[in-house]
Amino acid sequence: MSRRVTIRDVAKEAGVSTATISYVLNNKASESITPETIARVNAAIEKLGYVPNLSARALRYRKSNLIGVVIPQTEPGKEFMFSNPFYGDFLSAVEYTARTRGYRLLISGTSVGQSYIEIAQNHGLDAIIILGIYPTDDINAYKETKIPLVLVDCYRNDHFFHSIGTNDRHGGYLAAHYLIRHGHRRIAFVSGAVEEVGVNQKRLFGYHDALDEAGIPYDRELIFSGNVGYEYGAETALDIARNHPDVTAVFATADIMAAGVIKGFSDAGLSVPGNVSVVGFDDVFIANISSPSLTTVRQNIKEKGRVAVELALDAIDDPSGPKREVIIPLEVVERDSVRDIG
Repeated sequence: MSRRVTIRDVAKEAGVSTATISYVLNNKASESITPETIARVNAAIEKLGYVPNLSARALRYRKSNLIGVVIPQTEPGKEFMFSNPFYGDFLSAVEYTARTRGYRLLISGTSVGQSYIEIAQNHGLDAIIILGIYPTDDINAYKETKIPLVLVDCYRNDHFFHSIGTNDRHGGYLAAHYLIRHGHRRIAFVSGAVEEVGVNQKRLFGYHDALDEAGIPYDRELIFSGNVGYEYGAETALDIARNHPDVTAVFATADIMAAGVIKGFSDAGLSVPGNVSVVGFDDVFIANISSPSLTTVRQNIKEKGRVAVELALDAIDDPSGPKREVIIPLEVVERDSVRDIG
């Protein structure tokens, strides 16, 4: 069995002291450590395959070096956590950023109504990243536990925690406006459950904004909400093909649903974009490999994951410091799923 690489090995390889290695590993600012030294240390760590002994560090500093990532289950009975590629992209970025900073992840879904506090207290987490919590959830309990917390894609009028998200209302507007600009007026909206003050509600509002701006009447019959998934997208496309033949375009609030919509229209004998145009949201890998490739509203998911970890570490280092709200910009990525009919 090969010997475990130690901090002394890294120091020798980089030509610096073990104290310098510790400063770099813990991201502690020091005027005496130049960017060149940091780069040399990181190169030595990568070359030797050094992995910090997190258990020893936890005992020494009374920290678990664990960051929890909680993904609330908003759709009862559905195993959806990893069926949507959004989560894979987000968690990959979170894991990589945390690992390079000496932290591990504890990833957990929660059933509807389950307390997030149970998870945090049972595992002694240093910080928690919660994705997609709704205002009805009891976030006040976190304030009492004083666990550093980062909210991701959460709409709450609460500046007690760091937060990161996108302007989802603007994203919904961008998608619908793009379709309107290409001549479409009968545009269906397909999403997951439209919760009060949630992501899908914001995207619906943006869709409505674009219709209003163009003078297009809002038709409730063209609003479809269900489960975020490929199957629901396909089922909804079949429904639209049968019962709403005047629809010329669909805005689906997740790329995984948009891919399902394309398949559903194909099964109904309609082509995308020949008969119906489709726009998605997220820009995950499936947008490139779907046939046709998917025009979508891109949010930088990996940047969202990276910043979520940085905010969590800021909260660990300075729990009483000012809270930051970060908004990730959005843009439309044009591919092959929209036809101009204007």
